[in-house]
Amino acid sequence: MSVVPLILFVDDDPKAGELMLRFAEDAPFGCRVFSDPRQALEFFKESGADLVVTDLRMPGMTGVELLGALRQVDTEVPVIIITAHSTVDNAIEALRLGATDFIKKPFDMDELMLLIQHTLEHVQLRKENKILKRQLRDEKTRYGMIGKSQVMQSIYATIDKIADIRCNVIIEGESGTGKELAARAIHNQSQSADKPFIVIDCGALTDTLLESELFGHEKGAFTGASSSKQGLLEVASGGVVFLDEICNISDNMQTKLLRVVQEQQITRVGGVKPIDIDVRFIVATNRNLEQMVAGGSFRHDLYHRLNVVKIELPPLRQRREDIPELTQHFVTELAGQYQRDVKGFDAGSMKKLCDYDWPGNVRELRNVVERHIALADGPVLVIDELSANLEAQQAQGIDADFPTLDELEKRYIHKVLEKYNGNREKTAATLNINKSTLWRKLQQYNNGESKA
Repeated sequence: MSVVPLILFVDDDPKAGELMLRFAEDAPFGCRVFSDPRQALEFFKESGADLVVTDLRMPGMTGVELLGALRQVDTEVPVIIITAHSTVDNAIEALRLGATDFIKKPFDMDELMLLIQHTLEHVQLRKENKILKRQLRDEKTRYGMIGKSQVMQSIYATIDKIADIRCNVIIEGESGTGKELAARAIHNQSQSADKPFIVIDCGALTDTLLESELFGHEKGAFTGASSSKQGLLEVASGGVVFLDEICNISDNMQTKLLRVVQEQQITRVGGVKPIDIDVRFIVATNRNLEQMVAGGSFRHDLYHRLNVVKIELPPLRQRREDIPELTQHFVTELAGQYQRDVKGFDAGSMKKLCDYDWPGNVRELRNVVERHIALADGPVLVIDELSANLEAQQAQGIDADFPTLDELEKRYIHKVLEKYNGNREKTAATLNINKSTLWRKLQQYNNGESKA
C-alpha cells in the first residue's frame, strides 16, 4: 500500500461526489471522484488504487459490471458497493462475485468513513502478513537447500560473499550432497540471476559431443552438421556455465577448456573466427581435484583458474541435525505431489533416519521418503522392513553382500584409481589395460550413477 492510500469514489450523483470530497479533506487517505464508471476503470488500469467505493446503479456500467472489470485487472483490490434497499439482493450477488462489503442508502458519511477506515486497516494487515510470510519463506528456501546446521550456515555465508563477484568456483562433495543446488544458489543470489544458467554433465558426453555442445559448430564441420549451431558457452554468455563432474573430462578437453577460461573466447568446431563470451564457471566434482592434480590426472593450471573459491559440501552423516527438517520438507513436498494425507514419520522411525549414515546423502533420503509415501497406509509413516535393510547394510558393509562380477570390476578399478590419486596412466598400467579402455569403463560407470 502507498504511504497515503488512494480511494476511488464512483457515483453518477454529483452531490454524492462533492460530499465525499468534503469529508475526505481531513481523512488519512487521498480521494478521486468519478461520475462515469468507465473513466474510473481507465484511471484504475493506469494508476491503480487502494480501495474502490462504487454505487450499484449507474448508467452505462453498473457497479457489478465495474467490479468484474476491476477484478480482471486486480484480483485483490477491495471494493465497497453502495446500494439502495430495493437492490440489496444485487449487493449480495456483488459480494458473491468478490466485493469486499456493501453499505445501504441512505447512509451517514461518518458510517461510510468508518467502513473505509476498517477496510483499509484490514487490507494493510493482510499485505503485511503476506510480506512477512514471503520473507520467512524466502529466508527458509533462499538458497534452495534445507539445513540450519553450523556447516550449512557457513556455506550460506560463503555463497553470499561470492555471489556478485563473478569468480570461478569449485564445488566438491559426495554424490547426492546437492552440488547443483549450491551452484544455482550462487547464481540466484547474484545480480546476474536473470541471465542463463547452463548445466553440462561432463561425464555423460564423449569428447566429440562435449566439444560440440560447449563450443558449437559451423555448417559442414562434420557429417550431419547441416547448419551452424551456437555452443552452450555462447548461450550462457552473461551468466553461468555449471560443469558437473568435471573430473571426468579428458586431458585434451582440459587443455581446450583452459584457453576458454583464460581468454573468455571460443571458436566453433569447423570455424576460424573467435567469439567473445562472458561466462562464470562453476564446476562440481565428487572427487578431490587437488589430489587429482597431484596425481597428474588433472591440469594444475586449469585447476588454479577454476579454484578461486572452493565450497566443500558435507555428506549428510556430518550434519545429522538437518535430517528431521530435510525429512519433513520431503514429506510435505511429496505428500502433495502424490495427494496423500501424510503428516510425517513417527519418533522411532525418525531416530533411525537420523542414525543412518546415508551413503547416497540427501538424494537417498528423498528416495526413502518418496517410497514410504507411495506405499503409505495412513498419516504416520513407520520404517519397518526398510530400516532392517538399512541396518543390515551398515552392519555388513559393502564386502558382505553378493555383488556381480561387473560390480566387483567397477569397485576394483575405482580402488586402484584412488590409490594413484586419479592418475589414469598408472591405473591403466596396473590393470594391464590401455588408457582408452579405462576411459571408456569410467564413462560407463559414471553414466550409470546418480549425479549430485
